[in-house]
Amino acid sequence: MEPDLLTYSPILQRPPLRWPNGARVALWVVPNVEHYEYLPKFVRTRDPWPRSPAPDVLGYSQRDYGNRVGLWRLFGLTDELGIPCTVSLSMAVIQHYPAILEAMEKRGWEFLSHGIYNTRYHWNFSPEEELAAMQESREIHRRLTGREQAGWFSPAITNTLNTFDLAARAGFTYTADLYHDDQPFPLNVKAGRLLSVPYSIDLNDVILHRRGEEIEEFARQIRDHFDTVYAEGAEQGRVMCIALHPFWVGQPHRIRAFRRAMEYILGHPGVWVTTGEKIADWFNTNHLGAIDAHLAAREAANG
Repeated sequence: MEPDLLTYSPILQRPPLRWPNGARVALWVVPNVEHYEYLPKFVRTRDPWPRSPAPDVLGYSQRDYGNRVGLWRLFGLTDELGIPCTVSLSMAVIQHYPAILEAMEKRGWEFLSHGIYNTRYHWNFSPEEELAAMQESREIHRRLTGREQAGWFSPAITNTLNTFDLAARAGFTYTADLYHDDQPFPLNVKAGRLLSVPYSIDLNDVILHRRGEEIEEFARQIRDHFDTVYAEGAEQGRVMCIALHPFWVGQPHRIRAFRRAMEYILGHPGVWVTTGEKIADWFNTNHLGAIDAHLAAREAANG
């Protein structure tokens, strides 16, 4: 990462961030709807499948459960609770599975690009290769939805030194590739503007899965995290992201505990349940000018 990509600013010294209608917390729920190649097209720095050599039938079929069953169970829960989602989407999903595209479009879910396949890492990509992948993502989205794509999130979190400059160049307005803050923050890209909208590796079901933890611990962490940012949000608005993987949280023995955690959050006033694109748009329209002025003043004071 370029050392000057982010200007340092302690959160409590920034201009107060106020969300729409005085909300304390902007909550975005991010299901990772991914496609993993049975036989990856190419492998560079690391084999995508832990049980090598491919095919890894166990790993592939576990993830395929998410698209066949778990996602549909999650649709039911989010429908009942009225939760709009931002999908961290392998763009190949909406090419291979029209039924998933139709279901997500019916619900008005936002499609945050998570690359083409989650088995095609961007590590060691040349700038030309990485830009081409971003442009292909936007083209797939445009062709199948008729809309322009707002957000970029590198597949399998394999961003490079060039990712943020290239994302701005490709036309993305925000990225979910950074985990450095509880508020959106502008990035110092070489041309244009790019906003970081906080994604979460901590409130992320598959990270807990890798640590051997289970759904009740995940649900507890969601509630504890919310209680903290909700209290802090009275003075400084916060972003809370809950990252999900339907192959994990969509299992029959896990979905109910997740429902209870979401019902707990939704029982509080002052929670703006929204999407990444709407967070970015609201911030850019209503708060970016104040942040730019604040950062310019800090820079001038520091000489």
